[in-house]
This record gives sequence, C-alpha cells and structure tokens, in this order.
Amino acid sequence: MKEFITNIKKVWKYSSKQKRKIILYYTCQIIDMINGIIGPIVSAIIISHLTNKAYYQIIIMAFVIFFIDSLYSLCIYFERILANYIFRESVSNLEIELGKEILKLDNKSIDDNSSGTFISRVTKDTSQLADIFNTLGPNLSQILKNVGIFIAVFIVNKTCFIFLAVSTTITFLLDKKRVKIKNKNDKKVRKKDEQATGFIGEMIRGVRDIKMLNSENSFINKLQRKIFDANDERYNTLKEDRIWQYFTNVTRDLTALGIIIILVYLISKDKITPTIALVIYYYSGNTSYVTYSISQLLDSITDFNVSCSRVFSLLDNKEFKKEKFGKKHINEIKGNFEFQNVTFSYKNNEKVLNNLSFKIKANETVAFVGKSGAGKTTIFNLLCMMYPNYKGKITIDGIDIKELDKDSIRGNITIISQNPYIFNLSIKENLQLVKENVTDEEIKEACRLACLDTFIDSLKDKYDTIVGEGGINLSGGQKQRLAIARALIQKTEIILFDEATSALDNETQEHIKKAIDNMKNEYTILIIAHRLSTIINSDRILFLNEGKIEAEGTHKELLKKCPEYKQLYESEIEKKN
Repeated sequence: MKEFITNIKKVWKYSSKQKRKIILYYTCQIIDMINGIIGPIVSAIIISHLTNKAYYQIIIMAFVIFFIDSLYSLCIYFERILANYIFRESVSNLEIELGKEILKLDNKSIDDNSSGTFISRVTKDTSQLADIFNTLGPNLSQILKNVGIFIAVFIVNKTCFIFLAVSTTITFLLDKKRVKIKNKNDKKVRKKDEQATGFIGEMIRGVRDIKMLNSENSFINKLQRKIFDANDERYNTLKEDRIWQYFTNVTRDLTALGIIIILVYLISKDKITPTIALVIYYYSGNTSYVTYSISQLLDSITDFNVSCSRVFSLLDNKEFKKEKFGKKHINEIKGNFEFQNVTFSYKNNEKVLNNLSFKIKANETVAFVGKSGAGKTTIFNLLCMMYPNYKGKITIDGIDIKELDKDSIRGNITIISQNPYIFNLSIKENLQLVKENVTDEEIKEACRLACLDTFIDSLKDKYDTIVGEGGINLSGGQKQRLAIARALIQKTEIILFDEATSALDNETQEHIKKAIDNMKNEYTILIIAHRLSTIINSDRILFLNEGKIEAEGTHKELLKKCPEYKQLYESEIEKKN
C-alpha cells in the first residue's frame, strides 16, 4: 500500500490540471457510497416494520429509497462524463511527457532496447496509470456499499453476521495471495509483450526489404516464436491465477451452503421467521461482492504499480539514462572545431577512434575517406554529442562541447545521412519541422539550392504533396535533396554529409554535388564519401585508417602521397569504365 500511495502522488501531478473535475468526480462517488450504505439499512428497517405491521413507516421508507435511487442515478450520470474527461486528459499528459523523455534518452539506451520497450510504455502503461482514478472510486464505492449490507445483516441477526464476516475474511486472504502472485507474473508477461511489439514494429518498418529478400517465411517463423512466447507466459500466469480463483470460489460456495444451514437451524428453533431468513439469504449473496470488489481493487492497484514502475523508470532516470549537456549557450557558432587526442569504443573496449586529432576551420569543406569501420561516421556522432563517453576533448569555436547546452550543439549542426528519415507529411510540413515559422519564400529558396525545385513544380500538389512513410513516394536522390533543403532552412553553421551519395545514380549524384557546391564557403561542410568523385573539390581530404588519420591534403596531393587513397580512386575509375 505504501508503494501505491507513493505512485499515486507521482501520477497526480499529471492529472492535477483536472483537480476540480477529480474533486467533483469523487464527490459523486462519496454520495454514491453513502447511498450504498444507507440503502440496505433502510431495507432492513422496512423488514422490521413489515414484521410489526407499521405500514405508515414503510411508505415513508419507500420514499426515502426512491430519493436515494434517484440521487444514485444522477451521480452515475455525472461520474461517467467526468471519468471519461479525466482519463482523456490524464493519459494525454502522460503520453506527451513520456514522448518528451524518450527523446532525451542517450543513444546507448536506445541502441540496447527494442522499440517495443518504449511503444508499450507510451501506449499501454500510460492508460493503466490514467485509469486508476476511474477504477479506484467505483471499487471503493462498491466495498463501502457492502459494508452497509453487513450492517443490515447485523441489525437482523448477529449469528449470521459473524458467520459472513469470518467467511469473507478467509476469501479476502485467498484473494490477497492470488494478487501477490499475479503482481510477480505480470512483470514477466509485459517484458515478453515488449519483445513481440518491438519485433512487429521492426517488421512493419522493414516490410519492403523483407519482400525483396523473399524472407517472409523466416520473419513469420520468428514472429510466431515471439508471439507464442508472450502468450505462453500470459497463459501460465492466467493458469496460476485461475487455481487461486478456484479456491476463492469454493470458499464462496461453502459460505452459501453454510448460511443456508444456519438459516434452517434458526427457523427450526423459531429464532427468525422464514421471511427474514429469505432477506438474510439475499443479503448474504451480495456480501460476496465485498471480496470481489476488494479483488478488483487489488488487481487495479497491482496493474497500476507495475505500470508506474515501468513508466517512471523512463521519467525518473531509474532504468534508462538521459542525455546530459552543459550549461553554456552560444546562439551562433562560427564553425571551427577540433578533436584533441580522442579515443572512443562503442563496446568491449574495441577502439573505433584511437587518439585522433585534427582541426577544421570555419566555412571549410573537408572530406573523410577510408575503409568501412575506419571511424568516419563515429566522428560525426561524437561531434553531435550522440555518445559522450569518449576520452580526449572535442571543441567547437574553442569551447569543449561537454560544456555546451543542447541547442548550442544540435541547433548549429545538421547531419544528412545516406538514408535520411522523411516523415509521412507533405514536403512543406517536412521542412516546417525544423523551423515552424519558415516562410514560403524561404522554403522555395532552400529547395532551389538543393536542386529540388524543378521536381516539386512537376507535382500536382506541389509543396503540399504527401511523401509517404519514410519518404516512400520519393526516390533516394529526392530524399537526399529534401534533407539538404531541411538543413538549409535550419541554417546551421556546420553541415555533415554521411555517405550522402553512395547509393545514388550518377545523374542524381551530380544534383547532390551541385547542391553541396551551392553551400560551399558559406558553411562548414564535412563529407563522408564512398564515391571519391564527389569530394575531389574539397578544401581538404582526411584519410582514416583504424581510427587514425594516416594522410591529409587535397585530392591531387593525396594521389601523390597516399597509396591507399590512390588505390581507392583508381578502383572507382575502373568501375565506371
């Protein structure tokens, strides 16, 4: 219970904006509870008056019951309206907050977990948290209503009251044990669900590649294993839960049998009349709802606590680490940066960068060349503070990037990758993502510089054309150029091209090359190049090998002094021929 109270306090701040509505909701619940307690007691009083033939008092009590039922109906009406509103607002606040926190996670946390881990927490667990205010009130109300029934039985006959109280206590203890086991098993079930959800998400995102690889059967088999594992875990949990539920039901059945035996005995000894015995028997059936309501309440609390631990492990930094930045802020950087003896490993101490040092001047165009795994993309990742656990020092305009805040780094650097992610929005909306107040003139100018304007003008809906999920309606080159237009609108001083032309045809490559040339001398441009023909006009080319710079210079200089570079270039020429 202590854990539940602590968790309620955590969730409350995401629902406190609806404080008045929550207070009104629970006011209705309290009125409902009072009605539930009074109703059975009034019925018991009517039974007493019937026995004594006090008909006037019976009529008065009938009007009291009518008033109670009318008030109950009115409360239920408002409760449902308020409950839906509170749930909607609370779950929205939680989902938005969780979405914000996921975007703050460090890359290692994202790399080490599947998307299902985060999807299920945002969608399923937040609903469990928001729903607690809707389930807590009705269950408490039902429990207190049944307290009224116990009082009514106590008024009519003390022996029956004692029997029902003892049997209800036994049933409650069995249910408590069941819920404790359910709590332990529920965490395992949700973990398996996360794995299945994550795999389904990956399968949907990669469905086109799966088809092209003719790997449908392999993926279906793997999907079956994931789903069967999750459902087996759920089945085993339910099986154990059903066993304990069986013992609870047997206890309830024994209670029903026991109350009949007691009532027959009391009638035979003229302790009660058959009429009163029937009423007690009716009430005894309702007392079973006490343990049922308590069971439902405990189940809700269990689900709530499990969901709370999963959601707040994201919100409170308990399970997943968040990105950390410095506090220094610079609005506009010049674009100078330097790596000083930087060493970095992704895992297992396998050095990707090994004591790497180099300098880049503002508005310089520099290319990085080397074999796969030489550390080219890692340089970009570290420059953007994607992985802060490196040794050495990286500076922008002479300031250690670990001292800078997020906007100073990422607000001044844009990465255009080999396969940039384009969102399922219109061309215009994709460009507005980086600058909400961008003008139509700015959009058109950026697309002109990115050599995309002619293509857009050929479309029926122009800039309002929906590009599909991942930019599926665009070619590889068009996605690249749209990503370049995004960078131009963002107007960052440093633009990083990560293998931006490696998978493009020669004509499209020329468009990209022209777009880069349009930006030259106005931005600090860094290019990771697979095709050396795209970077021969760079101010400098750095040749990397095993995390170190083996040679640097212009294209012509490297052809003379770097045999490995010359070999790569000549191989490319041979392929073209």
